[in-house]
Amino acid sequence: MKIIVKLFPEITIKSKPVRKRFIQRLQSNLQVTLKRLDNDIKVRGLWDKVEVEVPSDNAELREKVIDLMSCTPGISHFLEVDQYPLGSFDEVFQLIKETYGEKVKGKTFVVRVKRAGKHEFKSVDLERYIGGGLLQHCDTKGVDLHAPEYTVKLEIRDENLYLVSHQHKGQGGYPLGTQEDVLSLISGGFDSVVSSYMTMRRGSKTHFLFFNLGGRAHEIGVKQISVYLWQKYGSAARVKFISVPFDEVVGEILQNVHHTHMGVVLKRMMMRAAEKVADRMKLPAIVTGESIAQVSSQTLVNLQVIDSVTSKLVVRPLITMDKQDIIDITKQLGAYDFAKNIPEYCGVISDRPTTNAKLERIEEEEVNFDFDVLDQALENAQVITIDKIVDDINVHAEIEALTKVSDNQVIIDVRHSNEQERKPLNMPKVEVLTIPFFHLGTKFQELDQSKEYLLYCDKGVMSQMHAQSLQEKGFLNVKVYRPEL
Repeated sequence: MKIIVKLFPEITIKSKPVRKRFIQRLQSNLQVTLKRLDNDIKVRGLWDKVEVEVPSDNAELREKVIDLMSCTPGISHFLEVDQYPLGSFDEVFQLIKETYGEKVKGKTFVVRVKRAGKHEFKSVDLERYIGGGLLQHCDTKGVDLHAPEYTVKLEIRDENLYLVSHQHKGQGGYPLGTQEDVLSLISGGFDSVVSSYMTMRRGSKTHFLFFNLGGRAHEIGVKQISVYLWQKYGSAARVKFISVPFDEVVGEILQNVHHTHMGVVLKRMMMRAAEKVADRMKLPAIVTGESIAQVSSQTLVNLQVIDSVTSKLVVRPLITMDKQDIIDITKQLGAYDFAKNIPEYCGVISDRPTTNAKLERIEEEEVNFDFDVLDQALENAQVITIDKIVDDINVHAEIEALTKVSDNQVIIDVRHSNEQERKPLNMPKVEVLTIPFFHLGTKFQELDQSKEYLLYCDKGVMSQMHAQSLQEKGFLNVKVYRPEL
């Protein structure tokens, strides 16, 4: 099987040295990824295209090759072609009639010939000859040059004739590695998934930075979707996954920052941390999935206050996109089922959050923040190449969730104290302890370990995460309480 790869149009208008570099990078990327399927696949870069030779006619291998190439950045579209020696006009027509005769029957059609090399005829001469033959012998509805129902495509390069049997759409964009590397803040939700994909598609090796707000369960979910994105759209380059434990940072904010400003302060802490990680990795830009006014912290005023803590370029590919459009893209990427199962973290809950933050007020709030906590979180960050975490993402078993409370079981309300006061959990016949999640790690070991504890929060996210974390520390008397609706 022979495949002709057509370049993303923006590549073809670059200067000669830039275009050459982009084609070489695309060739290299395809060589790396395709050889994982079959070591005998050959890739050759030319001035206006890339050619791929697949030695086997195996149908399963063909499907894998097509799927991989359709997800490779830098490709506008690619053509499956059959190669023949170039003969006379009549010999070419007989091949066309045999290959396309039934396909054009009863349809309007057009013949398109692309030609490279020196020949005694013009492309339009061959187009007219073949078109006339198909009109005479194949019972078509006629030629339509502008909106044909079928297009007969063939290419001629020197003394070789290529008939196009199938055309497949590519990702577009630039070949991975032709632009500078970036650091993408990924939470696993729809927005961060799409923004990460968009920088990969644009040619940037995209490293993943995850702020862990709740334990191993959340981290494993985000690792799963990060690995999927990398394997599907960026596996030609090795990238890193960085996990920063941020639960104590959140706890510090909840205890020392006014509730109306917690969201903005949290984002500023993330930007500070991201800048330091990017500096260590010598990366020029940070990528986020924010969109104007999608939530309170994403007004233009708040985003400006958030960005003021970093000198890095902050890239926001989704800044003017609608939420439904973002969700639709995750479906196209095959990432929807991943993203919809990454629950929204409910740890920082602002009551009447500000949409018009003033830098002076934010800086006053941050005076009370212990920045040693942020420094310690960065010291505890885990950095791993993404191909090394594949074996780690399937080990999580979900903590059992109960809807009824039995004897010797105690409920622990792990919500923030503001939420506990605003909406108390009233269960007269059940013992309920109120321990905000940011104190749970230290206070749980002081409890009577002969009892079984069921963790509770509104959305069931924090409770699941912290139950998992406690079990990993050896406390097996922990489950989750999820009341029936």
